[in-house]
Amino acid sequence: MPKLVDHEERRAHIIDALLRTAADTGLHAVTMRSVAIEAGVSVRLVQYYFDTKEQLLLAAMTRLAVRMGERVRDRVRTAGPSPAPRDIVEAVLLEAVPTDEESRTFHLVHTEYAVLSVTDPALAGQSFLAAPNEMEDFLAGLLTDARQAGDTDPRLDARQEAVVLMAASAGLGLSVLLGQRTADDATAVLHYHLGRLFPGSQASDGRGTTAM
Repeated sequence: MPKLVDHEERRAHIIDALLRTAADTGLHAVTMRSVAIEAGVSVRLVQYYFDTKEQLLLAAMTRLAVRMGERVRDRVRTAGPSPAPRDIVEAVLLEAVPTDEESRTFHLVHTEYAVLSVTDPALAGQSFLAAPNEMEDFLAGLLTDARQAGDTDPRLDARQEAVVLMAASAGLGLSVLLGQRTADDATAVLHYHLGRLFPGSQASDGRGTTAM
């Protein structure tokens, strides 16, 4: 009896091969052939699932976004059954710091994709902007809740602060990739700013407790 093919598993296998290749050589150097070699399959099979390199890149970005969302949720769960707004904001921002191979790959590929999309019409479009815009809305909502609960300055502009937080976290993530500062240094900067934003709260130590 012929073996049943799990097409989703094959797609994921090919996407993961692209991500490994991009992390090693840079997204600009990735080709359908290099992905096929890394995945141990034929170029024809890669093209069976992805007609173009652009389709493969978009699928990779979607897979990365889903996985990083899962990592954020894992961080939030360590804060306990009823996390405060600060805990959730902190979980989101700390995922902007490349602290392991998976998060490094995410930020490296995401940054390269953003740069390529500026000059490549096939990669540009509103779909790339959707995730950052949604995250900005999410942070603005959390900050609004925190302001209403009295956890932040009552004059705080939640939308503007969300923009600042997104920009700061992205910049810190890039500085770690470039070797300008360590992941610990970037994390300390985020904790410093969150301490000013939420003066009555304490930083989480990543295990669901607060650091004294």
